[in-house]
Amino acid sequence: MDVGFIGLGSQGGPMARRIVEAGFPTTLWARRPASLEPFADTAAKVAGSPAELAAASDLVCLCVVGDADVEEVVTGDNGILAGLKPGGVIAIHSTVHPKTCHELAERAAAQAVSVIDAPVSGGAPAVAEGRLLVMVGGDEEDFRNAKPLIESYARAVNLIGPAGSGQLTKMVNQICIGGLIEALAEALHFAKAAKLDVAKVIDTISKGAAQSWQMENRWKTMIEGKFDFGFAVDWVRKDFAMCFEEARRNGARLPVTAIVDQFYADIQEMGGGRWDTSSLIALLEHRR
Repeated sequence: MDVGFIGLGSQGGPMARRIVEAGFPTTLWARRPASLEPFADTAAKVAGSPAELAAASDLVCLCVVGDADVEEVVTGDNGILAGLKPGGVIAIHSTVHPKTCHELAERAAAQAVSVIDAPVSGGAPAVAEGRLLVMVGGDEEDFRNAKPLIESYARAVNLIGPAGSGQLTKMVNQICIGGLIEALAEALHFAKAAKLDVAKVIDTISKGAAQSWQMENRWKTMIEGKFDFGFAVDWVRKDFAMCFEEARRNGARLPVTAIVDQFYADIQEMGGGRWDTSSLIALLEHRR
C-alpha cells in the first residue's frame, strides 16, 4: 500500500514516522519545510502539493488542525481529490465536525474515492510508542483496508459505524476527559490544602475505583504547575464547541462539560491557551 501523509505536527509527525518505519512506501507534504526535516534520514518521499502526493498514494492520511484546513487540503485546486485515483481512500485523523466528514465523503464518492473519519486519542507520547486509540467511521471494506496501516501507530482501532461515527465517538472521549481532569484537579487541590502527602495519597487511591489514566500520568506535573504535555486548552475548547452543537441537535444535556468549558475559558484569560488540558488546577491555585 502506497501511503500519503499530510499534517506533520506534534501528533502527525510521530504518526508518519511510525508508518515509514513500518515499511510502508510513504510520500509526505507539508506547508512548512521545517516539518519535513525529521524525515531527511528516512525513505519517505516529498511531494510538491497535496495533488502530487495523492497521485502517488492508495491511502492518504490527514492530521491537520481543523475543518477549514481539511476542506482546503482535500478539495482545493491542487488538493487531494485533484490527484487521488479511483479506489483511493482518505483517512481524516483530524478532529472535525461530522458534517464535514459527510460532505467530503459525498464529494469524494463522485470520483469513486472513499473517506473514513478516524480521529485519535492519546497524544504525541502515545503515538511515538504505538499506543494511540483510533475510532473510525466509514465503510467496512475501507476500514479493513486501512486497518493494517493504522495499527502501525495504534494499540486499538475500531470501526464504530458509518461516516461521522468516529468524530462523534471522539466527542464522547473529550466529554469524559474534561470531567475527569476537573475532578482530579479539585482532588489534588484539596489534598494539598489538607496538607496531605500527595504522592502517598495518589499511590493509595490509584489502586482503587478512583484510578484513571489522567491520575497516573498527570498528577505529578499538575501539582508542579507544569502544563506542556499535549493537548492544548485552545484545542479542547474547539472540540467542546462541536460537542455542544451536536448536543443541541440530538437533545443531549452536558451540564458538567459546560462548566469545565467555562473553566478553560478562564484559563485562556490567564494566558494559558497553549497550556495542556491538565492546567485546570492552575485556576484553583490562582483563586486560592
